[in-house]
Amino acid sequence: MIQSEQEPLPYRQCAGIVLFNNSGMVLVGKRIDQISEAWQMPQGGIDANEEPLEAALRELEEEINTANVEILAESKNWYQYDLPKNLRGKLWKGKYRGQNQKWFAMKYLGEDNEIQPQSVKKPEFDDWKWVDIEDLPRVAIKFKQDIYRSISVEFYEISKSLREKINSV
Repeated sequence: MIQSEQEPLPYRQCAGIVLFNNSGMVLVGKRIDQISEAWQMPQGGIDANEEPLEAALRELEEEINTANVEILAESKNWYQYDLPKNLRGKLWKGKYRGQNQKWFAMKYLGEDNEIQPQSVKKPEFDDWKWVDIEDLPRVAIKFKQDIYRSISVEFYEISKSLREKINSV
């Protein structure tokens, strides 16, 4: 079925994770399918009859091989982005125009060596690192930069609080 301009493709429901370490840094992974140097936070689709938080925890297991986390906050709003026109029809079997995302801030409770994105069933990341929350828009692929900017603003105080705790020890 071809979608008309009057019936645009829907948005894919998605859950995303802003995963903080003890120092207030955020985990990003480098996608296997990207040629450019673009990083993203763990995220993925919400299955039918699945709550956004359930999806977020499942996605952590599926993408980085651990969900050893403490939930800190949920985004106040859903964030939406459109795929660039050249990617529509290629991603998600062409069924969606972009994503509608609910984000969760979580604190990672494990050791770095437990994060193993290459050891999952279907690896999406071939590398990962911790970055400052302020750097999220800079490291993201262009069409996700606005969302990452909004998320970094919304969860900035969590990062700041974690940095202050580690600096006061």
